[in-house]
Amino acid sequence: MSRIEADHGLCEGIGMCETTAHEYFEVGDDGFVKVLQDSPGAGDEALVKSAVEACPVWALKLV
Repeated sequence: MSRIEADHGLCEGIGMCETTAHEYFEVGDDGFVKVLQDSPGAGDEALVKSAVEACPVWALKLV
């Protein structure tokens, strides 16, 4: 099972992750992404992978 990691040093709060998978990501009032669930649920790995790949500053990864 994969785990989602966010690098707040890279995050610019653009929100592509939230737009793609709002169940897993939220851009907070501080302008940084918050990971709502650490691991993709059954059947959601492709959705989360798409959200990670949508980040234009590569602040997200699946490990």
